Amino acid sequence: MFQFDNSYARLPDRFFASVYPEPVAGPKLIKFNQELAEELGVEADFSDPARLAAILAGNVVPPGAAPIAMAYAGHQFGNFVPQLGDGRAILLGEVVGRNGKRRDIQLKGAGPTPFSRRGDGRAALGPVLREYIVSEAFAALGLPSTRALAAVATGEPVYREHVEQGAVFVRVAASHVRVGTFQFFAARGDNDGVKLLADYVIERHYPELKDEENRYLALLRAVALKQADLIARWLGVGFIHGVMNTDNMTISGETIDFGPCAFLDEYNPMKVFSSIDQMGRYAYRNQPGIGQWNIARLAECLLPLLDSDEEKAVNAANAVLTEFGERFQSEWLTVFRKKIGLFSGADGDGELIQALFAAMHEGEADFTLAFRRLADAAEGRDEAFLACFVDPAKAQDWLTAWRERLVGEDRSGGERAAAMRAVNPAVIPRNHRVEEAIAAANYGDFSFFERLLEALENPYDDRPEFADLMAPPKPEERVTQTFCGT
Repeated sequence: MFQFDNSYARLPDRFFASVYPEPVAGPKLIKFNQELAEELGVEADFSDPARLAAILAGNVVPPGAAPIAMAYAGHQFGNFVPQLGDGRAILLGEVVGRNGKRRDIQLKGAGPTPFSRRGDGRAALGPVLREYIVSEAFAALGLPSTRALAAVATGEPVYREHVEQGAVFVRVAASHVRVGTFQFFAARGDNDGVKLLADYVIERHYPELKDEENRYLALLRAVALKQADLIARWLGVGFIHGVMNTDNMTISGETIDFGPCAFLDEYNPMKVFSSIDQMGRYAYRNQPGIGQWNIARLAECLLPLLDSDEEKAVNAANAVLTEFGERFQSEWLTVFRKKIGLFSGADGDGELIQALFAAMHEGEADFTLAFRRLADAAEGRDEAFLACFVDPAKAQDWLTAWRERLVGEDRSGGERAAAMRAVNPAVIPRNHRVEEAIAAANYGDFSFFERLLEALENPYDDRPEFADLMAPPKPEERVTQTFCGT
């Protein structure tokens, strides 16, 4: 099924713990991503569904696998924990896809590991379906993300606040190396480990940096700029990660860990959904600053490699952090200029965008729908856009300013509207629809889950059959809290 080539398992044994998945009672396949499997060169035998489910749940370890739990540390809500590691995830191995890209195949919820810290190492059905939905939605939206290869029911209960059905999520990632992986070695004063890891990351993710004069400074810069771009794109779709801990920031630049994540309904820059984010550390507006803070933690790990002179190393790292901020601002402007239909840049564009945000916040406008309906206004139909606002007066004032800005661009209304619809999704995994799919699945009905996935395959298309999935929640449907899967 898998053609493994396991580079991470060839690193020294202090990088991971070898551990086999713990078999489950009754594995049953819920969903298999055939399109992704073909991309990866993974051949699934559907003639024997029981064996396929057993492999994907971890009951049968396929030939060539080298199951490991990766070691890492991390800042969790600002507090440093020197040892975390894969407590409920086991990396089966790596495959090189048809496009030549190396990807990890990981089983999430496959049983306890040496890093479980008294946890059961299992996952509940709800968080598994949430991660499947959101990671595949990200891929369709064009945002860098881990992917979903499969979801498997285990036939066993898991015990959280309530008894829930167990499941295993099969996650695909460019790699699972995180900022926290570097922190694991740096916290132990293991500079050789930091260097080995940095060299591994350069070889795997940034081979173009191998000949740089200071390859480790180049690595820090490359990771920082990828994260700046990624977070700007998160904001563009109204995404709130929920747990931007350093162990949840990948070195590859992919979004990882869709635990208590959510998408904005009505626009509020300080919106928080995660039940564990009591102080709003990871609110929508705070994500760029947290991203920069996380990169600073990576820089601390790499300081001994940047320069033998500590002052020079610190100055070089600080220059990268400054560049992170500049890159984020530039990418944020690029993202939102496109969202409001601008084909060029001009002074005052940032203020124009912020004025729209102010009107949306005061008018309680739905984030996704307001931007989508702005495309209608580009063609002279203002009604649907204005209807997004409780009080459309300020929105009308903003439209006047927006049209004044458009005067200098020689574009037709139809051309502008088409460009806007290509970047402003019609359908996203709205919180209440994700919860609806999970609730139905808990009673054995996966039709809501399947329908939501189908709608999310083409998020930039207006399809009448999915009109209900595009609509904002009614007041009684709003989801105000999301929860971590652990």
